[in-house]
Amino acid sequence: MKIEILGTGCPKCKALADAVTKTVADLSLQADVVKVTDIDEIVDRGVMLTPALVVDGEIVAVGKAPSPNELKKLLGGAG
Repeated sequence: MKIEILGTGCPKCKALADAVTKTVADLSLQADVVKVTDIDEIVDRGVMLTPALVVDGEIVAVGKAPSPNELKKLLGGAG
C-alpha cells in the first residue's frame, strides 16, 4: 500500500501526517507513507486544497484531515 500526504507543511498537513502514521501502526499495515510537498506536483494531480490524502493512487480526502475512525476506514480497517 502506498499512502501519500499532499501538502506544503501547514499545521493541518502535519496533523494528517501524524494521524496517518499512527493509524498505519495501529492497524499493523504494510504501507509506504510519502509526503509530497512540491506545490507544482500537488496542482498537477488536480488538488487545489491541502492537505490531501492519496491511497494507492486514488485521492480519498481533500482539504481536511479525516478523523481517526475515517482514516481507519480509508486505510482498510473497521473504523
